[in-house]
Amino acid sequence: MKIVVIGTGYVGLVSGTCFSEMGNTVTCVDIDKEKISNLKNGIITIYEPGLTQMVQTNTENKNLSFTTDLSSVIKNAEIVFIAVGTPMDEDGSADLQYVLKVASSIGQTMQNRLIVVNKSTVPVGTADKVKSAIEKELKSRNVTIDFDVVSNPEFLKEGDAINDFMKPDRIVIGASSEAVFAKMKQLYSPFFRTHDRFITMDIRSAEMTKYAANAMLATKISFMNEIANICENVDADANKVRLGIGSDKRIGYSFIYPGVGYGGSCFPKDVKALKKTAEDYGYEAKLIGSVEEVNNSQKLLISKKIIAKFGENLTGLTFGLWGLSYKPGTDDMREAPSIYTIKELVKRGAVVRVYDPKATKNARDFYLKGIENIFYCTSKYEVLKDSSALILLTEWKEFRSPDFEEIKKQLKFPVIFDGRNQYNAFSLEENGFEYYQIGKK
Repeated sequence: MKIVVIGTGYVGLVSGTCFSEMGNTVTCVDIDKEKISNLKNGIITIYEPGLTQMVQTNTENKNLSFTTDLSSVIKNAEIVFIAVGTPMDEDGSADLQYVLKVASSIGQTMQNRLIVVNKSTVPVGTADKVKSAIEKELKSRNVTIDFDVVSNPEFLKEGDAINDFMKPDRIVIGASSEAVFAKMKQLYSPFFRTHDRFITMDIRSAEMTKYAANAMLATKISFMNEIANICENVDADANKVRLGIGSDKRIGYSFIYPGVGYGGSCFPKDVKALKKTAEDYGYEAKLIGSVEEVNNSQKLLISKKIIAKFGENLTGLTFGLWGLSYKPGTDDMREAPSIYTIKELVKRGAVVRVYDPKATKNARDFYLKGIENIFYCTSKYEVLKDSSALILLTEWKEFRSPDFEEIKKQLKFPVIFDGRNQYNAFSLEENGFEYYQIGKK
């Protein structure tokens, strides 16, 4: 098929590349000339395992190309995906300005019948707005061209997006035409063999499915974190409680690890947007509001433990920190717990030495830009120099089995604050460490 993907951010680039991997002819479009120039030269500005090689391979075999000129490629397209950002607005709602600008551009340039697919995460009712924007432009051109608007939410995990796309656990399609369902099934058939993974529904239900899925996962995280906080107060062990409840097949082990809260581009934004959507339709989403409140508090938990140990005034103290990204396998720092922890320590006079395998540049250039008393290190052991304690906030693989003797040797005090409960508390305490984790005194 001939496919156009508008937007070369995380979702757009991964989607377009994976479609091209299956033999489709894909053109990715973006208004950012520098980004398109880089992509043409095989330079990927986001970190996602396997993506760079796949982009380069499909560019070389002519299945994948990049342009800033929508009009030059839309005339031959069968399906156009909208995959631009929907950042959070001031009131918590999803900002649809970029989606609707793209819809207008499609209406201004389309020449033949199209299926227009919303791949961006958008609130219920967005398909209607996209349809209206396209119709308005067609009317101004005094032309009549048939088109369909489809909702096709993405369910990609950063750090494992290629695998998620190539081997999906489900494909959700919201449409109003059997012909469109058939066309979308033809497009996605190479990615799955069992038909029950292709789920069709009305457009608004598909739009809701994405938010509901992310809100459910965020709820599991906040629920377990709240249980962990209770465990600390009653002198129970949250890790053992997790094992006890996760063995129940109705609950399962996924997303019930105690920690310092969720971050990233999806959960924080989508939970807020769903809460705002409910408000707009006259409903107070109490549970979803509580999920957000628990998560906001959880991001400050490690800094509170540090302050309880070392005091409110941290002047003269240095802390080594492992992990800046909100999760392993990505350089994404949006709403990362590390941001909150570092800011709390620095404003109390502390110096923080940090290391992350992939997110250092994002931290230095954007998320922690201008904040003093942060030193960026090139290895995990370098951060220990002059540090009074080690803080772990992202569970990268290289942090899982460190040399604890080396850690003890370099730290001023044998103290570890573990925001991801990665280590064996008994073993560390037996070897003279003070070990602070989530959900256990």
